[in-house]
Parts: sequence; structure tokens; C-alpha cells
Amino acid sequence: MTKIHLIGLNHRTAAVEVREKFALTEFTSPIMWPFLRKKHPNYKADSPESNSETSSETSFGTSPKSIPESFCNSNPETSSGTCSETKATQKPQVLLDEALILSTCNRVEIVAIYDGPCEDLIQAWCDARGASFEELKPYVYCYEGKEAIMHLFRVASSLDSLVLGEPQILGQLKSAYRLSVEANHAGIMVNKLLHKSFSVAKRVRSETGVASSAVSISYAAVELAKRIFDDMSEHEALLLGAGEMAELAAMHLMNNGISRLCIVNRTFSRAEELANRIGGEALAFESLKDCLLSTDIVISSTGSVEPIIYADTMRDVMKQRKNRPMFFIDIAMPRDIDPAVNNLDGVYVYDIDDLKEVVEENLAQRKDEALKAAAIVEEESHNFELWHGSLSLKPTILDIEEKGNSIAQEELQTTLKRLEKLGIAGEEVRKALEKMAASIVRKCHHAPLRHLALSYKHNQGENGIAVVRQILKLDDN
Repeated sequence: MTKIHLIGLNHRTAAVEVREKFALTEFTSPIMWPFLRKKHPNYKADSPESNSETSSETSFGTSPKSIPESFCNSNPETSSGTCSETKATQKPQVLLDEALILSTCNRVEIVAIYDGPCEDLIQAWCDARGASFEELKPYVYCYEGKEAIMHLFRVASSLDSLVLGEPQILGQLKSAYRLSVEANHAGIMVNKLLHKSFSVAKRVRSETGVASSAVSISYAAVELAKRIFDDMSEHEALLLGAGEMAELAAMHLMNNGISRLCIVNRTFSRAEELANRIGGEALAFESLKDCLLSTDIVISSTGSVEPIIYADTMRDVMKQRKNRPMFFIDIAMPRDIDPAVNNLDGVYVYDIDDLKEVVEENLAQRKDEALKAAAIVEEESHNFELWHGSLSLKPTILDIEEKGNSIAQEELQTTLKRLEKLGIAGEEVRKALEKMAASIVRKCHHAPLRHLALSYKHNQGENGIAVVRQILKLDDN
């Protein structure tokens, strides 16, 4: 039975700098997907032998033949030399059966369906980011089987989020699933596991109050701004970015009476669309520096892989503002604000990790509801593990049915020949005997099949299979 692995790091195990370094956001498109799958249509082995499912000469990570030329030219993690030099450094390991990558501001997690050790997964992750195993290992957690299932269900239900009950993670998980499907890495296990995760999250939200008055990272960011500025109506805010997180922050700012809200995004049409929805003012990206001269609060949440605001820019801005204080809340991953900006006089930069104090107040109010939600996750994880374990029963069930039907057919033919000699024949007789034989087989199968089912229910699956196969002599030639 193929194993379910989940490896990752999150806001509890790694600081923002580490999460930033090992983020896999840009690797989730089909062309940049860092792992290979058995039987993947785009995978071409070097020889017929290495293309066999039973071959041990397989590869894990980005195969030399699968690295796009554009990746070699544009990605700094792999462009230290020519593309051929990059290929020469690839390490042969193992192929995955299925995979899913979840990369957000607070976590990077990989769900992998395969039979190898988690160390190989960690190494492949390091290879994708151009880092060493030793750099990543201290921050990583590795789960297998029921623990992996339970962790994923907790993540989907927002029980493992920085902000307990926040709704964004479920949408992010759905997006990760869609990307896995597009990369052709979602098979029966990932499909079943993710759909079950979604249903568990729905059950948690409907049966508990864990999401009542739930807050998001965006909400926490605005709450922090309110602590800094008592009267929001006397201040202007700038929203850098126009995605989902930015929209939530914009709505919270408007609800708290901000005097003016400007929205700046590289794609002006998206900034304009958001401004029209919430009543803000869209400005061209080129006017960013001018916006900084008048605004007091900047909430940044773009998808940029490089900082957008640097210390040199802000040094000039603060000089023109006559050092009037500015507060930046950077909720992007990777960060939009160069950390050096925080060293300037009058400038205060808060990142995701700084929001924990705000979040902890929210946690205390929902502790009881979280316990109820955890019980649901435990129950559903146990049920899923039973289903997963039962997959190994299928070959034995098929063997039982095949042997029983084979014996029944032999006896049926023998009986029909005897009846024919006695002058008792005809289609009605045949149908009656076939029906009786099928009924006998079903009743004889009931006890061994029930034993198999109960053996898995009581975590004795392999022993139960062995006993049934021995008693019924299913492996005798």
C-alpha cells in the first residue's frame, strides 16, 4: 500500500526569513513543477529499463530532461552555469506517485504519495531552492499515514493557521489542488484526500463556532494599524497589491473610517476594479513614490518575488516628509518591504510574524470551539485511514471472489451434466442452479470478508489478510 507523506514548515517552526527562502510559489505551475510522477506523460526516461515501474534507476526532483530552457535562464537558483551544467548536478532518487504543493505566506507543505523516506522529499525541496539539506532540516516536520491525513485536515479547517478560523487557507488549498491537477500530479489518493479535506473543513465550520467572528491576516494587520493610530479618519492609507489579501485589508480599512485609501498595483486595471468595488482610489504603479509622500499607513500584499520598496527610496521619501512617522505592514511572502527600511528614523515595519500578538487574543476566545473541531478532525482522519488501509484488502477480496466463483462454476457444470443424463435439462433448470450457486458463494464469502473488514477496524490488517489467505489457500498453485 502506497504511503501518504506530508512534509513542511510553517509559522511555528520557521521565521519569516526561512519561509521566504524555501517558498515554492513559483514552482507550482506545470512547467516549473519540481517533482516528477510515475507514468507522467511528459516524463521520458533515458532507457527502456528506467521507464519501467519496477526499475530502481528512477529520478526524483527536476529531471535533466524536464528542465525548461527558460527556467535555466531565468531562475537564479539554477542559473549558476549553463543548462547542461545544471543537468549534471541532478541527483537520481525516486519518483512520486502523486504530489501536491501548498505554498503560502505562513506555510510551505508538500503532500506526496510514494513509498520512499521523507528525507528524499526534503532533499528534492532543497534542490528546487538551491539550498542544502542542513539548511532546511531543522525547520521541517514530517508526517506519515494518519498523522499526515490529520495534519492536512487541520490545515483545511484552519486549526493550524496563525489566525484560528481564518477562511483564506481553504481557498489556498483549493488553488493548490487545482495546480496539482494541472501538473498531472493528482491521482486517486490526492483527489480523495483533498475532497475529503474540503468536506471536513465544511463540517467544522457548520458544526462549531471556530470560524465565528473569525479574523484573517488582513484583519489583524488593520487591528495593528488601529492600535498605532487612535483615529483612523485622520490618516491616509496605501494598499500595495490588489489580490484577495489586499482586498480584505481594504475592506477592513474602509470599515474603520480611513480618510483616504489609495490602491497601487502593477496591473492598473486590477487596482481600478478593486477601487470601484470598495470605494478607494486607484493609482498607477509609477506614482508609488508620490503616494508614499502623503500616506501614513502602508499595507503591502503583492505577489512579487523581489522587494518593491527599498531603503534608498524611503530615505528620500522621509526627507521630503520631514520624518513624519510611517507604518508599514508587510503581509506578502516573499516580503515586499526591504527589511533595511525598518532601520530608518520614523519608519516602522511590521511583518507577518509581528501580527502574532494580535492573533493570540483571538485564539483565547475560540479555544472551546477549537476542541470540538479537533474531535471532528480526529474522527474523520480515522475514517479516512480505514478507507486508505482497506485498499490493501482489494487483491484478497478479488482472489476470494475469483476462487469461489471458479469452484461454483466447476460444480455447476458437473451437476448440469448429471441432470442431463437423467433427462432433467433446460434453460429454467440452468438459471435456477446458477442463482443457487451464486447465493451459496455469497454466503460463504460473508465470514472471511467480514473478518477482513474487522481486522482493519482493529488495526490488524496484515494479520487478517494472512489468516484469510492461508485458510482459503488462496496462494496455493
